[in-house]
Amino acid sequence: MSCRGYNEVKVLNRRVFGFALLLGAVLVAAAVSLWFGKEATMKLVSPAFGYGEPLPARFAYCGEGAQNLSPPLSWSGAPAGTASFALVMSDPDAPSGTFVHWLVYDLPPALEGLPEGASGSPELTEGTNDYGALGYGGPCPPPGPAHRYFFRLYALDRPSLDLPPGATAAEVVRAMDGAVLAEAEWMGTYRR
Repeated sequence: MSCRGYNEVKVLNRRVFGFALLLGAVLVAAAVSLWFGKEATMKLVSPAFGYGEPLPARFAYCGEGAQNLSPPLSWSGAPAGTASFALVMSDPDAPSGTFVHWLVYDLPPALEGLPEGASGSPELTEGTNDYGALGYGGPCPPPGPAHRYFFRLYALDRPSLDLPPGATAAEVVRAMDGAVLAEAEWMGTYRR
């Protein structure tokens, strides 16, 4: 092999090796990003209905089959430093503007969900919904198109919002200001 041929092979080998190193670094970076991104993303789900699907009637406040039970919820992936959780359920499609159906706060950081019918439990600190009652108040939209019901879970960096039971949505939002580490949502629909 001539010197020229040897040098060309040597340059080609370096280019292939450099490309392989670059490709390997990109793949490792992508894998690390996927792994840690997945772990750092807080998720909220309900086993009772899929995202964007109708809530079963037993969770409604009015209508056929209504039992006004709070739905089961579970969550995972809270970030490091989470000291408590807060949960807000609201309907942005209400005729008078966003209607708050449920406020729960000061949930312990080890908690990974709430069972069906948890509202009213003495272990929960619940706020006043827009029906003017303490705890959960299910959907009761006027007849017509389906409304959307958003469940939003907030991971907070403080163990307590220092609010008594019965706080309003405005008070809970003010108390959470500057304390939110992460947020997750789940949404269901309901129509009469």
